[in-house]
Amino acid sequence: MNQRSDESHRDRSDLRALLVRAAEHAAAFHASLPGRPVRPQADLDTLRKAFGGPLPSDPTPPDEVLAALVAAAEPGLMGSPGPRFFGFVVGGTLPAAMAADMLAVGWDQNAFNAALAPAGIAAEEAAGAWLKELLTLPASASVGFVTGAQAANTVGLVTARHHVLAQAGWDVERRGLGGAPEIRVVVGEERHATIDRSVRLIGIGTDAVTTVRTDRNGAIDVADLERVLASGGGRPSIVCLQAGNVNTGACDDLRAAIRLTHRHGGWVHVDGAFGLWAAASPAKRHLVAGIELADSWACDAHKWLNVPYDSAFAITSRPDAHAAAMSYSAPYLTGAGATVGGADYTAESSRRSRGFAVWAALRELGRDGVAGLVERCCALAERFADGMRAAGFEVVNDVVLNQVLVGFGDDTRTDEIVAAVQRDGTCWLGATSWRGRRLMRISVSNHLTTEADVDRSVAAITRIARSVL
Repeated sequence: MNQRSDESHRDRSDLRALLVRAAEHAAAFHASLPGRPVRPQADLDTLRKAFGGPLPSDPTPPDEVLAALVAAAEPGLMGSPGPRFFGFVVGGTLPAAMAADMLAVGWDQNAFNAALAPAGIAAEEAAGAWLKELLTLPASASVGFVTGAQAANTVGLVTARHHVLAQAGWDVERRGLGGAPEIRVVVGEERHATIDRSVRLIGIGTDAVTTVRTDRNGAIDVADLERVLASGGGRPSIVCLQAGNVNTGACDDLRAAIRLTHRHGGWVHVDGAFGLWAAASPAKRHLVAGIELADSWACDAHKWLNVPYDSAFAITSRPDAHAAAMSYSAPYLTGAGATVGGADYTAESSRRSRGFAVWAALRELGRDGVAGLVERCCALAERFADGMRAAGFEVVNDVVLNQVLVGFGDDTRTDEIVAAVQRDGTCWLGATSWRGRRLMRISVSNHLTTEADVDRSVAAITRIARSVL
């Protein structure tokens, strides 16, 4: 064996050992999650010092880099993939999805199109077909694999903008928005903030937003929606509905709202970042009845499907409009335009192959497993609510999915209790403002969470709240 062959063999052996060590560190972190405090052990200033300092002049061997990274990061890791993290709406990571995502990094496939990454595109197509079947969406719909709900909502609204302006005889891709017919964006007063950001990003502007009242649990008031649509004066309308209110979990009356919007010639986009997964559950599907009638949908995989960050879907009922709004081509892009998919449905050209992890998660769970995951999290959220009520605290919302809002009588005390729970480390959750009150916000989204985790968390919150109160 010559010197170059010896060096190549050694490099391959070193890489294998390095990746094995990295996987061992990841596995050890996940194994520690049930027992470790959920909060990070180091504050941000300490972590900045650990990661900081001058850039070295000389190269550093990869194994030393890995060891330094682990030493710097480990004290600052949040236990968000673990069973007692109830902040935001953060899922865990299914074993097959985690392993598939590690392979995706190792394979390093840019899923721009089928010429560049045929396996990546095929995985997206298969996972997308399974996804539409699970969520009861049209089989003909297009699926773009994006980073999160912000990207998914933006793609959905860009497609909506293309469609409603084309219906009005305006080519927005060629002529822009200057002089275009004025678009109205109709939203519930409790929509997610990413909707407003998307409206800004696509150039419509928040002055075009018209707000519709919501009911006591945060679902849109269909009668008020009818009033707003009737006052539109013939302007093109995009209506944004919600499957899963960010605070309460409430779902809009989708069937009624979609039919009403379509009668007025509008486009319906559904922000279903986590709530759209209710469609996969026979027990919860009634909450999103009529979802298949919409024109576009946003949904996250890294929430209730428990796929690693970052992973979400931008889905539309009109693939031609989707591609017309998002795709592009150039002479050097081999395979561009041969088939539609991949980057044609997203705002990214350089795209990690997210389809591998989604495919693996759906394959691991199957139809019954996805339904079971949704139903189990909902049952655990109800258990959380029951525990809070039994301890004498107020559960403010109707617990219809996986969201629980708890009040402690006083806004300042509520924030103090939430901060104390975070410091305690038994569990982690956040606070929110809803209907003029500061409330504890609990989200149950992790496949690892058990009844014992909920009971342990309820006991910790109760102990801490009583000490504050």
